[in-house]
Amino acid sequence: QVQLVESGGGLVQPGGSLRLSCAASGSIFSIYAMGWYRQAPGKQRELVAAITSGGSINYADSVKGRFTISRDSAKNTVYLQMNTLKPEDTAVYYCNGDIRTGWGQRRAYWGQGTQVTVSS
Repeated sequence: QVQLVESGGGLVQPGGSLRLSCAASGSIFSIYAMGWYRQAPGKQRELVAAITSGGSINYADSVKGRFTISRDSAKNTVYLQMNTLKPEDTAVYYCNGDIRTGWGQRRAYWGQGTQVTVSS
């Protein structure tokens, strides 16, 4: 199977920065896209940023100019650099991967989530 493991969350003051990482491992044949979603208390899960295997990138309007998604294809890892953080960025951040396994199955995989809290 496939596992996505996130790291890098934590508590930061408004205006601060954090860098999230997500490493995919297991029986991976191909990764079509990876991305980050977030879910705040009482709200639906929303897309933050995504990057395809071809390098196309998509950001939520609320994070454009502040967050940067990048990837290391050799390591099956995606990063989210978050700058100028705001209290409204507080949420659990989930890594997502559109992955085909070695057995030919293609589907979405999710990490366990990492808490990001922006507060003074």
